[in-house]
Amino acid sequence: MGQFKANQLVDRLEAAAKARQATVARFRSRPSADDPIVLARQSARHAVIHAREVRINEREAARFAAEAQREAEALAEREQQEAERARQAAEKVVRQAALAAEQKAARDARFAARKARARR
Repeated sequence: MGQFKANQLVDRLEAAAKARQATVARFRSRPSADDPIVLARQSARHAVIHAREVRINEREAARFAAEAQREAEALAEREQQEAERARQAAEKVVRQAALAAEQKAARDARFAARKARARR
């Protein structure tokens, strides 16, 4: 069995007290809020934050512009497709009308030929 060390607790308490004193000393040695170094750091931080916000806003504006561009292109493409469909439908109607006229002319010619044969 190991030996019991009575001063082990005392050593731990002293180490904890020294750590607290070091923490307090570090806190007290910090510069105050109106120190020029602190103010310079704070203004530098504010400048970085402002620059970041500007970049974010520029990126959002560019994204919105690109999205608007894509939507405009898509709209133009849809309009072009609609115009092409309307043109094809008009051509189909014209072809059907021409075909109907040819069929009617052929039917009339057959009818006229039949009438002419019947008169002979």
